[in-house]
Amino acid sequence: MLTATPKHWYSWKFTLATGNHVVADIDISSWRERGGLQIDGRSYRVHRDGMMGPFILDADGIEIARAEKPSAFFRAFVIQHDGRRLELRAAHALRRQFLLLDGHHEVGVIDPQSLWTRSANVDFRIPLPDAVQAFIVWLTLLLWKREADGAAASA
Repeated sequence: MLTATPKHWYSWKFTLATGNHVVADIDISSWRERGGLQIDGRSYRVHRDGMMGPFILDADGIEIARAEKPSAFFRAFVIQHDGRRLELRAAHALRRQFLLLDGHHEVGVIDPQSLWTRSANVDFRIPLPDAVQAFIVWLTLLLWKREADGAAASA
């Protein structure tokens, strides 16, 4: 089991860890939908291909994974990595929990630790590289950030 924990109260920088072992540092940009990951001293970049294109995870210019939103109306991504197609989608329209699906099989879940926290419990039940796991968590946190930004704008 992994946990994603914000580094500061109002920060969108997170630590992804299992127990006391840090797997990745996750950074979501404050102004644009881009960010980065740090894993074992290696830097990864998350960015969009164009204004509305897929999110790309790369290291040193080499694409590792990509994620596309199949619809602007649903909180979901189709993730492609190493010939595999996974779907990340909201478990329920009114909750922040996300499921990772391989076809029709649930292979992971990202669940907020409580209603009022940005910390999350992450359980992937299939082997995935650390960078891809962190990318999937990054995508989930991005959707949480969009919701928080929307709520703040309407207040």
